[in-house]
Amino acid sequence: MAGTLGHNIQLNLFPAIMQEYCQATDELSNSELYQKIEEKYGGGLFGHYSFIGKTNEKVDVLKHRIRWYQQTLKHTGVIERVDRGVWRMIRQTRESLTEIDDNYALLGFSTNLGIAVISKCQTFFSRFDEPIHLILTSPPYPLQNPRKYGNVDESQYVDWLCSTIEPVVACMSPGGSLCLNISNDIFLKGSPARSLYREKLVISLCERLGLFKLDELIWENPCKPPAPLQWASKSRVQLNVGWEPVYWFTNDPKKLRSDNRRVLQPHKTAQQKLIYSGGVNKVAINSDGAYRKNIGAYSNPTSGSIPRNVIRQVHDPHGIAALKKRCNDLGIPVHGAMMPINLAEFLIKFTTQPDDLVADPFAGSQTTALAAERLNRRWVTTEMHKEYVQNGFERFKMNR
Repeated sequence: MAGTLGHNIQLNLFPAIMQEYCQATDELSNSELYQKIEEKYGGGLFGHYSFIGKTNEKVDVLKHRIRWYQQTLKHTGVIERVDRGVWRMIRQTRESLTEIDDNYALLGFSTNLGIAVISKCQTFFSRFDEPIHLILTSPPYPLQNPRKYGNVDESQYVDWLCSTIEPVVACMSPGGSLCLNISNDIFLKGSPARSLYREKLVISLCERLGLFKLDELIWENPCKPPAPLQWASKSRVQLNVGWEPVYWFTNDPKKLRSDNRRVLQPHKTAQQKLIYSGGVNKVAINSDGAYRKNIGAYSNPTSGSIPRNVIRQVHDPHGIAALKKRCNDLGIPVHGAMMPINLAEFLIKFTTQPDDLVADPFAGSQTTALAAERLNRRWVTTEMHKEYVQNGFERFKMNR
């Protein structure tokens, strides 16, 4: 049976079926689905029979496998039967989300470089055995007023996040990186004082999961809306926020794969003039001798400037608007907290090499996956809400 269908078809059949139901504007009959599968993989796939079951019934092997996948998708709340041999995606309101059961993992879609899995990350990564070179993710924040995808309370957050990502961290290659974007703006209830959950999380990740902290990168977002509303705009005792942390960890600081030469920035005009003029033209001593500039310093031409650990990135408003319109047209809930694609690309470029494996256990609308795809990195993501995987599928179609 395996030889008849071919290894590649076996690997890609499940996401192919999922994609056909995602793309269908309404219901899809089995005969239409069979035709689309043949168009995708070529003729001659059907018509190979085998005897199965207690009744030893003679069945078409590929059709039987497709029907088995349909039942799996049904039990996990992805599709529903309209009539005999006719199925469709379960229609959700734009505000509702379907959360997959703990024990299931479905392949949402795939490319030559990666797979997007509908699954809770513990379910999938606890059985994953390929070395991961970068975990890049932004888990749900411990908000007092949760977004529709939900989150755990601040008091439980550290334990929840450590236990949730532990199976993913266990797959990290020696010298691999974890880049974790979380919120700085979690306050004690009824108080302008910030929670110390970030500090507790850093210590727990190091002590519980054996990680080493490399840096706390500052993601500056000049387009961030005014907040915290209560303490900055109303009580006026706080300042408006403009940044979020991206914590960078590794499991072995002596085997890091990061290289800042991959993310050099263009020299500013003043830097270029200094280099071309021969560098510093007189000795300068600053900060009580802590810094000394000798004649000729900074005169060697370089490929660019090493970036600082304050990263200024904004969202792509046109790309997000186009994705929201497409998802709204399809009746799919849109993820409300996307990471800027340029931030993801910077972190992937800096910490990995081409063909490395990048993982995102809280994939949302698949920003990490798309950034990795663009940079020729292999990728694997998990997301427990099928609607957000559909977001990602549409996003990939728009960015081919």
